[in-house]
Amino acid sequence: MKSLTEHLWFEVKGRRGFVNITPTVSALVGKSGVQEGLCLVNAMHITASVFINDEEEGLKQDYEVWLEKLAPHEPTNRYRHNQTGEDNADAHLKRQIMGREVVIAITKGELDLGPWEQIFYGEFDGNRRKRVLVKVIGE
Repeated sequence: MKSLTEHLWFEVKGRRGFVNITPTVSALVGKSGVQEGLCLVNAMHITASVFINDEEEGLKQDYEVWLEKLAPHEPTNRYRHNQTGEDNADAHLKRQIMGREVVIAITKGELDLGPWEQIFYGEFDGNRRKRVLVKVIGE
């Protein structure tokens, strides 16, 4: 069995943002030499996410609006977590909604994604360095 472990680093400017990481993850699958297997992509921080959806600007804006309605940043004093001196309780909740990781099948040496599927890093408490784990395993 073959395997590859890599860490991707991000420092999103501003509080929130979405980064399409599909080309990078695809290149790592190629680097691994795995023809049939699995690729785990995992946000290694509790205020960031990895998810799969469509690369479409309107959808990303819809996520911004929807997530802010579900877990508004302001007023920050509404959250008990923020009583510890933090102001990012909403980011923890947004991460919980959007998810920690994705697992994608590898078929014939390529990510086996649906026609519109793309892999995204979602940042909900930016302006600091965070990492994503990419783990490829298979034959």
